[in-house]
Amino acid sequence: MKKILLLIAIFGTTLFANTPKTDIKAYYESLNFTNSKQKDYGYRYGGGADIVIDNSKYQFIYEHALSYTIKTPSLTQNLEIDKVFLKYNYNFNNSWHININYINIADDNIAPTAHGIVYGAGATYDFSKSLSLNFTQYYTDFKDFDTYQSDFTLDYKVKVEGIHIKLSSITKAIHLEGYKNLNFSKNADKDYFTTALKLHAHYKTYHFGMGTYIGKRVFAVMMDGFKIQHHAMEFDRTYAIGAGKTFDDFTLRVQYVEQRATELPYKRENVKVQNIRVMANYKF
Repeated sequence: MKKILLLIAIFGTTLFANTPKTDIKAYYESLNFTNSKQKDYGYRYGGGADIVIDNSKYQFIYEHALSYTIKTPSLTQNLEIDKVFLKYNYNFNNSWHININYINIADDNIAPTAHGIVYGAGATYDFSKSLSLNFTQYYTDFKDFDTYQSDFTLDYKVKVEGIHIKLSSITKAIHLEGYKNLNFSKNADKDYFTTALKLHAHYKTYHFGMGTYIGKRVFAVMMDGFKIQHHAMEFDRTYAIGAGKTFDDFTLRVQYVEQRATELPYKRENVKVQNIRVMANYKF
């Protein structure tokens, strides 16, 4: 873990020295679980940067999370997690772009998915300034099982009366291998398919967004490779809404997310997860 953070620090310092196109980001998120047999409440926080040099964009985030557990003879500790997210984008021209993703679950003191690594690669084609399509393939290497995930994202941008609007349609297909070997994951299905619709709009310095996921998913890579749901929870509903404002080079946003899931080891249905997330960005 220390080696990974050191490499990120050296990498980031080198890039900061060579370009002014930098976006520093930080976030804090509260977690609240209802009807769970394992988790009560918790929080997560993270920080990182987006750095642009010529046709390349480098992104990295470090995240720490703590969930207070419902203690049982078999669960005596709170859950602590550290993750590292890396992403590289390259623009070949005005139409073709590629992305390479890497996620490291550097530490998880309870779940057998600790030290899992995600590799991803994808390409985007811009049909026009308004319409684009991205395909990204992820492979997740957990110690005892693997997942394969294919993402298709269609984005449409339009401007109406000074309001910039972006509509996104997302489809995720997830395939599991070797998962029946663990009590942790044996109640999962082999294949999952889920879709999402998202809307983001901004007018002058104000931002608004909302989205929903319908369809089951498990062990999914989310948020364009900056989130992984690596615990054995089968999500079937997600709703999100948020708003924000930009002050010169500083942007502040607040988001509320509500999800419904099944805890697979116990077949515990109707577990609700509620998140309130505060995000800050500074560009220079």
